[in-house]
This record gives sequence, structure tokens and C-alpha cells, in this order.
Amino acid sequence: MLRSRGLFRGLAARAGVLAVATLALAACAETQFAAHTAKRVTGSADLPARGVYKVGKPYQIDGTWYYPKEEYDYREDGVASWYGADFHGKPTANGEVYDMNDLTAAHRTLPLPSVVRVTNLDNGRSLILRVNDRGPFAKNRIIDVSRRGAQLLGYEAKGTTRVRVEILPEESVALRDAMLGKGRGEGAVVTVSAPAAPAAAAPAVVVATPAPPPVMVQTAPPAPAPVVAATRPQAAVVGGAYVQAGAFSTMENARHLEFQLQDYGPTVIMPVQSGAATLYRVRIGPLADAGEAQRMLDRVRGAGYSDAVVVAD
Repeated sequence: MLRSRGLFRGLAARAGVLAVATLALAACAETQFAAHTAKRVTGSADLPARGVYKVGKPYQIDGTWYYPKEEYDYREDGVASWYGADFHGKPTANGEVYDMNDLTAAHRTLPLPSVVRVTNLDNGRSLILRVNDRGPFAKNRIIDVSRRGAQLLGYEAKGTTRVRVEILPEESVALRDAMLGKGRGEGAVVTVSAPAAPAAAAPAVVVATPAPPPVMVQTAPPAPAPVVAATRPQAAVVGGAYVQAGAFSTMENARHLEFQLQDYGPTVIMPVQSGAATLYRVRIGPLADAGEAQRMLDRVRGAGYSDAVVVAD
């Protein structure tokens, strides 16, 4: 990492913080597939990190020049790695404190901080991360994520994976404007956090518009009429068994999964109230009997949706 080379020492300026948002990620206990983000406003006492907004000047590492810039249409495919205990508790390139259990990342040229979506191209998992550091500078890798990020994206043990990195322009610009608008003596921090890693493998993740965390139960409660994508025929839901592949706090993510499952049969999106939030459950069915449900489950899991389950209404 660049900070280990001393090029960003002195940038860890400490100042009063007005926090604008915290993105919180929670895994669904029923399917261990879905994830959501929640936004809250918090006082400076809640945030240990003190960061500033910066782009930075061109710099050289091992003979290669890098040119930081505001690039709000950035999208790139390449190899991701992750970094952990060796940097835990040390200052990042924009003056925050690195926590390997937060959902953050290091990038060679994007503004600090900015918000990106990282998709693991080997398993389809996707995660929103806050870029607050510089790196990586090895073997043409394009991003270095926190240890927690690597766990949720499913490649901690492997070490590296193929990813797609896309900046989220609206979130990144809003963060920039909020931080710069506070003047030279103030800053703002967006923190992305996740719960402790479960004993089982990390869940597949799709993250989108923030929403309150859903409360999930093992047996699905009665639901309103299903919502079906406009390009798909609507299945008659009269009870019976379903294969549920995911549950989401936003319709956008539910439709994304519904599109991925379109070759498996009639797919429905069933909304259900969970406290103050609406949860959108993506299901294949209804299926004729338990045998058909088991065959569909085996097929879906065999295609990589290992956390799919059979449910009945």
C-alpha cells in the first residue's frame, strides 16, 4: 500500500466531523443470500475516523505513473486483492483509520473518498464499498478491498479474484460536495459496516438503495399478490412449494435476480412487510409437488445459487 511507502504521511489530518451517512450491510438469515444497506445520520462521537476529501497529484510507484482524477463514469474489469491485519489501525491515504472489518477499499486513482460497486465476476456477488485509500500496486490489480469485503465477496481464502469495479456517481458526488461544503476545518465520513462473519461461507451479496434491515423468519408468512417483471408471464400463485433464491429490500435488486433466473421457469417477486420495511422475495414456482421442488432446488443450487431454499405458502 502507498501509505507504507510514506508518500501519504502527513495526510492524516484530524478535524471535527459531521457524518452524512452510514451504509450498513446485513445478511438475510433465511437465505444467506441477500443484503441491504441502511442510511442513518450520526454525530461525530460515533465515528472514530477523521478523513478529508482529496484527489491528489500524479505520483510514481516502481516506475509506473498514476494520475488521480474525478472520474464519475469509471468502470473497469480486472483482478482484486484484499488487505488486512498488517494495515489495521493505520492511517489511510485521506486521513481515516483503516479498519479491516469495515467495508472499504483502496484504489490507485479514484477520488478519496468515493463510493464503488465491486462485483465478483467468478460468483456474481456484489458489494458497495467506500474507497478511502491508495493501492494496490502489484501485478496490475485494480482494487484492494478490506478483509471483510473479501469475505462477503467470497474470495478471502483465495486471495484474489476477477472483479468489475463501477463508481456510483450520485453517491460519490454527494459525498464530495458534503465534505467540501464544510470548509477547510471540517470533513465528513461515509462508513460502510457489516455484521460479524457467520460460521458458514459468506453470503452472496447484492447491494443497492439504502433501506432499513429486514427481519427474516424461517417460514415465509402470507404475502400480497406477487409482482412479476413486465417482460415475464405472471404465474398463478395459488399456494404450493417455491424455490426461493433471494430476498431484498429493494425492487431493483429483486428484478435483477429475477432476470438471472428467467430460464428456470415461472419466477415471481413476492413483497412482504417486515416491520416498517418491505422485503421482496424472489421465487421460482409455484411447483407441483415436493419432488418437483427438490429437483428445481438441485438445479438452482447447481447453477451457483447455493443458498437457495424450498419454501411453502
